[in-house]
Amino acid sequence: MSYKSDIEIAREAQKRPIQEIGEKLGIKSEHLLPYGHDKAKVSQEFINSVQSNTNGKLILVTAINPTPAGEGKTTTTVGLGDGLNRIGKKAAICIREASLGPCFGMKGGAAGGGYAQVVPMEDMNLHFTGDFHAITSAHNLLSAMIDNHIYWGNEFKIDERRVTWRRVLDMNDRVLRDVVTSLGGVANGFPRQTGFDITVASEVMAILCLATNLEDLQERLGNIIVAYRRDRTPVYCRDVKADGAMTVLLKDAMQPNLVQTLENNPAFVHGGPFANIAHGCNSVIATSTALKLADYVVTEAGFGADLGAEKFMNIKCRKAGISPDCVVLVATVRAMKMNGGVTKADLAAENVDAVKEGCANLGRHIGNLKSFDVPVVVAINHFVTDTSAEVQAVKDYVATQGSEAILCRHWELGSAGVEELARRVAEIADSDVSQFSPLYSDDLPLFEKIDAIAKRIYRADEVIADKKIRDQLHQWEEAGFGRLPICMAKTQYSFSTDPNLRGAPTGHSVPVREVRLSAGAGFIVVICGEIMTMPGLPRAPSAEAIMLNDMGNIEGLF
Repeated sequence: MSYKSDIEIAREAQKRPIQEIGEKLGIKSEHLLPYGHDKAKVSQEFINSVQSNTNGKLILVTAINPTPAGEGKTTTTVGLGDGLNRIGKKAAICIREASLGPCFGMKGGAAGGGYAQVVPMEDMNLHFTGDFHAITSAHNLLSAMIDNHIYWGNEFKIDERRVTWRRVLDMNDRVLRDVVTSLGGVANGFPRQTGFDITVASEVMAILCLATNLEDLQERLGNIIVAYRRDRTPVYCRDVKADGAMTVLLKDAMQPNLVQTLENNPAFVHGGPFANIAHGCNSVIATSTALKLADYVVTEAGFGADLGAEKFMNIKCRKAGISPDCVVLVATVRAMKMNGGVTKADLAAENVDAVKEGCANLGRHIGNLKSFDVPVVVAINHFVTDTSAEVQAVKDYVATQGSEAILCRHWELGSAGVEELARRVAEIADSDVSQFSPLYSDDLPLFEKIDAIAKRIYRADEVIADKKIRDQLHQWEEAGFGRLPICMAKTQYSFSTDPNLRGAPTGHSVPVREVRLSAGAGFIVVICGEIMTMPGLPRAPSAEAIMLNDMGNIEGLF
């Protein structure tokens, strides 16, 4: 049997005018700032007007460690949102915007798949409403103003060797990881070594996703530490007077985007930090607004639960004062087989023993999530090659972990394929059994917070960090930043820092290569192993197959 591609399905969508979608949540048309007919931003005035509303139930969708077989976390998020609406619940979804880097690289877009998608798919995966461009521009404006300040006399005595603010670009471009700027003589400034990160790793992205309004946004932008003086005292964004202009560039980007699913249900798509190098959650303003408007809000956290869900719990929930009423952990039979040693080429053949072998990864995620005192349900995202014996093996294993697994066919059937999960999730959320608590307290020393994540979530034996890194953490504690949470940057493919180490490894260590203070966002970034904050393109990038056909439609986007 042949199946339509995601983009073919999306192109056939019977979209409704965005004003009708807004009406489902009680958003009047005058509070929608339309970008065409099928997407709009929600005004800050409206957001302010609903703050006294009671919050709905929050459902977090996370996943096992990603494999080349695919897991379908965003697809499940969209499908579950549609499923809740199908059974008569008033539900909305909250997901992140897609970065151009992965769209043209290897991972693809971020709009779901099959018959569980958010549309307009092409717009969402490309320029959308321009939020990422605004973030890139605001970030690089600050870069330009720092260098300009140094060029015109350096009033704040910035040590040019200690400028910590790098530039960003929303593209996978490895050659920009380390660069030398200002070559060519006196007129071009003072040469120094710096580099580029991908836009989703920008502190400006993190700030936009954690800020509650424009005033909070500007305050956080002003708090960004951009450089240090020779005496090691910090220089802030507000010192070079960039925070006001950056806020102007971001004023529209701060407003959440409203779109719709294939089944015409409301979806907020806003912000896009990666979970492997940033905090991996959509914006606080989108999630908190949705909670004021819907009875159930389904949101996702990037990559595996060891990264996205951990940061959702320890950073986003802590900052926003929210907590999940139920967690859905997405897994696939195919991924279990890969974790059990089966190659991608052999996944179609039934192999119950490999499924059982690979379930250790799933079990560890279940245990980790339960350590936050939240109820966990496993969603088995169905593939057509799955056999009943393989599915039953996953269900039986999950039962031994004190949880339950439900087979979901939303990719193939839309909301009709996810009713069972929707009913169970709603039942759990309504029962108020969640007793959420973060992994560590604010008062714990910074290194001990890193150690807690490494040992309790990654199950490592130790954290390896040299004296320079430990001294830097102590200096930040003495400067008043000791209560900040930790944002770990590591490979998404493994609990360890080795992307090839699948399953549930033990006996490994977590080497810390670098630490960065994100004073504006309000967390410490800890870079582990070989993870890069500027990815590269694969040998055969998706961009090679993306083009316009004879009808002027986009082909190759997924």
